[in-house]
Amino acid sequence: MTQHGFSRRRFLNFAAALPLVGLSTGAMAAAPVARWQGVALGASSQIVLSGVSDAEAAPLFALVRDEIVRLEGIFSLYQNHSALSQLNATGRLDRPAPELLEVLSMSHSVWEASFGAFDPAVQPLWIARAAGQSLATPRGDFGDLTFSTDAVVLRPGMALTFNGIAQGYITDRVAGLLRRAGLVDLIVDAGEQRAMGSRPDAGAWRVGISNPAGAVLREVHLRDRALATSSPRGTVLAGEQGHIIDARSGVSSQRWNTISVFHENAALADALSTAASCLSVAETEAMFAHFPEAELALRV
Repeated sequence: MTQHGFSRRRFLNFAAALPLVGLSTGAMAAAPVARWQGVALGASSQIVLSGVSDAEAAPLFALVRDEIVRLEGIFSLYQNHSALSQLNATGRLDRPAPELLEVLSMSHSVWEASFGAFDPAVQPLWIARAAGQSLATPRGDFGDLTFSTDAVVLRPGMALTFNGIAQGYITDRVAGLLRRAGLVDLIVDAGEQRAMGSRPDAGAWRVGISNPAGAVLREVHLRDRALATSSPRGTVLAGEQGHIIDARSGVSSQRWNTISVFHENAALADALSTAASCLSVAETEAMFAHFPEAELALRV
């Protein structure tokens, strides 16, 4: 599991892997294109809409900004009054938002399928590792919390992070908002990428997968599916440890350099790429058996 200071995939957005790889002036002239850039959960984010003018897109982008702010109010670890911060501070959250329950449910599915490698309850361990410390005693795992429409309850000493799934979830929510507004051709990058329909030239959206140094490792095509990428050493903790921690061992993952996963759902792609960073080839195949839509895009 991971933690964001700015973004665990900062290199994806600032190096060479912007969603529109090779979109030429001629292609853009084929249809109007509107772009938005902003921040979601500390990650540089962007949206490209095909077939929509800037004037037509302006009210939609205002809705997007409002939705991101609302979701950050649920999932942010850096807002003291977010739902997640309140839960971690008190160990209980009454009447949790439906979005929080949905992410908890997806997280539970990936936790079980990944043999416990993906675990939002790794947050206390992550904090200790980031400070160059170690925990004297375990604080529990995802199986030690309970959640329902009435309340989310943590075992004493537990704390959660959704930084291995929340960016993908926000990507899905924004894409869904735009689809409900009637748009059919778009790509959303809120830390993970989700594409719908086509580029202005009617081709699939092209996305570059980069390593932490910014080198593009592979270009992929997206149409009506999502892509998530995890790189254990995209951020380095105290003691030069990677930021993705295998919850089973409490040790930073050193198995792979970069993992990318396709799925129709960006949140699940996000969680699965995080988990796969800690898993062997055989374990990853076993995990994917629980998610038939998942497909490995890159593993190096």
